[in-house]
Amino acid sequence: MRLIYAMMILPLVLACQPTADQTQSQGEEGSISLNYTIWTEQTELFVEFPALVVGQASRFAAHFTVLDRHQPVREGSVTVSLIKDGKGIRNTVESPSSPGIFAPTLQPKEAGTYLLVFDLKTPAYSDRIEVGTIQVFANVEEAIQTIPAAVESPNAISFLKEQAWRMDFQTAPVVEKEIHEVIPTSGIWKVAPSDYLTSVAPANGRVSFAKGMLTEGSPVRKGQVLMTVSGEGLTTDNLTTEIQKAKAEFEQAQSEYTRKKELFEAKITPKAEFERVEQRYLIAKANYETLSSGFTGSGKQIVSPIDGYIKSIQAQNGAYVSQGTALFTVTSHKSSLLEVRVSPAYFGQLQQLQDVFYQTSPGNWSSLKAKGGKILSVGKEVESDQPLLSVFAEVNEGVEMPEGSFTEAQLAVGNPILRTVIPVAALLEDYGQYAVIVQLSGESFERRNIQIDKKNGSEVEVLTGLKSGEVVVTQGAYQVKMASMSGQAPAHGHAH
Repeated sequence: MRLIYAMMILPLVLACQPTADQTQSQGEEGSISLNYTIWTEQTELFVEFPALVVGQASRFAAHFTVLDRHQPVREGSVTVSLIKDGKGIRNTVESPSSPGIFAPTLQPKEAGTYLLVFDLKTPAYSDRIEVGTIQVFANVEEAIQTIPAAVESPNAISFLKEQAWRMDFQTAPVVEKEIHEVIPTSGIWKVAPSDYLTSVAPANGRVSFAKGMLTEGSPVRKGQVLMTVSGEGLTTDNLTTEIQKAKAEFEQAQSEYTRKKELFEAKITPKAEFERVEQRYLIAKANYETLSSGFTGSGKQIVSPIDGYIKSIQAQNGAYVSQGTALFTVTSHKSSLLEVRVSPAYFGQLQQLQDVFYQTSPGNWSSLKAKGGKILSVGKEVESDQPLLSVFAEVNEGVEMPEGSFTEAQLAVGNPILRTVIPVAALLEDYGQYAVIVQLSGESFERRNIQIDKKNGSEVEVLTGLKSGEVVVTQGAYQVKMASMSGQAPAHGHAH
């Protein structure tokens, strides 16, 4: 073990930006019960345990929550360690006593200040969570006299981990982040021109759809046969006849080329004559291969050039088409084109356009800059029939909205400023007043009024009411709010 110098028992802020909260309450037989809440980048640890006393076994009720989707840790092991001067004691439990709850036990042998550490190992990931320095007392009386009584917020809402684990629940930290002034507007989704590919008829003939129900919007794969062009039954411009003719010309040219090549190598035929024969052979070969490529007994097969969707079908099943006639258009939808229109009054601000926020599906915001997209152009003039300026941006991610649909959009302009930011999803609104549910500890929450300002896509600036490092509820806040209005606190009984 590496040497860790212990400090006085205090709530902590760890290096990977978790926050710790420690409170104490009266336990059984006069013992003191402590609890801590710590957030790492992957895990929330809420742990309750009796104050550590020499010679007494203290059982930990360690609640581990995977922050992604806020689910309990259902598999894995937990090791709790007390470390002092590179030495200490540890205890490992190989599985949770119930989903999310591990119950290791420690029995200290000497009083003093120790580092308390939890090591979590699951099939998906591992995490090391340092609770920080903690005191081991010589007896219970010393613990009672030393540890100050916890002062709980009068507005605290009790909401158990078991309740949160049974529902859609999510939290997020309050952070300091750069935020822009924005121009709120709307945009129209279009398919990027580079994602269109149109297939044309390679020869004259009658079109037959390979699928009985080939429609716009149908998914297609690269190389998939979609249509066939056949000259069967036609007296002129018959593709079968053209292929047979091209084959005969190719075979004749090939035979003459082979013969002339032998004579040329034997220095009997002049070079100029051999080159004329060779040129005729190569032309006949290319013509035959082009006509016969994709040709079956039923006609010339037309395949999809890319993976994607049918955007439009120009030909009709059974109709006659001439060579070069457009048959269908396929789009890959690998990227999308977003056209945003704004008033000319914003012309000056558009010269400092930094980013575009948009929705890939209703309610799901994205950033052009964060997703690797780019601004293609910013309008410079308006027309009498089009009084708005257009901004075109290429979006390089999947967009669930159909082509031609509208989306909310925000144009980020000017220089960004560092501000306190939370997800918009955390906001509760009552008649224009905004509030959030703040997580004080693992099972303690508080409804707090805040003032907000600029929104940047899925994030919003907080002017007052929150500070960086606090944790807010982004999904399930309404249920926590309802718990505060029920007038009855849930029983604090865990299956430890």
